[in-house]
Amino acid sequence: AIYRIVAIDVRSRREGRDLKRVGFYDPINNQTYSNVPVILYLLEKGAQPTGTVHDILRKAKFFKERISS
Repeated sequence: AIYRIVAIDVRSRREGRDLKRVGFYDPINNQTYSNVPVILYLLEKGAQPTGTVHDILRKAKFFKERISS
């Protein structure tokens, strides 16, 4: 299974239309693709990652790279 990482409005349904596709996660091949500029923009605008997405980004060393910048 490959999982899409998307941004959705908190007021919409869980399976509703996504605002922006920002990456994907493939646990079988242990691959993660993240559109870093878009993720940073959304986080700066107040987006909150779910626990699962936070863990995926942490494993991809997303936050470590942001701290050292």
